[in-house]
Amino acid sequence: MQRLDFSPFYRSTVGFDRLFSRLDTLVAEDAKTYPPYNIERTGDDTYRVTIAVAGFSSGDIAIETKENSLQIKGSRASGSAEKREFLHRGIAERAFELRFQLADHVEVSGASLENGLLHIDLKRELPESKRPRQIEISGANQTIEDKTVN
Repeated sequence: MQRLDFSPFYRSTVGFDRLFSRLDTLVAEDAKTYPPYNIERTGDDTYRVTIAVAGFSSGDIAIETKENSLQIKGSRASGSAEKREFLHRGIAERAFELRFQLADHVEVSGASLENGLLHIDLKRELPESKRPRQIEISGANQTIEDKTVN
């Protein structure tokens, strides 16, 4: 795979260093394939991340948000009480860690685990200071008199 070089942009732009640093890290990261997940838009300002976590219970999964990052970790207890002999093992129960970069003002509104799928609901809530607002134009009240002669 070809590696992209963003260094020419560092020389010709000011204030975009965070953007290009993020692009560098995205290009450098390996594509996460386990566990499989979906990202969907459920409304104008709502999103849902769905992760297939077959074999994991809610106690095996930790969800953490920090700054603009969402991190999901899953790990099973290492010592199983019962010893099992598999003839075929197709369900991977290995530990995982997924990270998602969240846009500004996007927060986790809830999480649920049902039928082997972990659903994480996200909502973008702009603070009042960032919302569009109407500005009233003030000025001297001027009245125009009709001076037509009858």
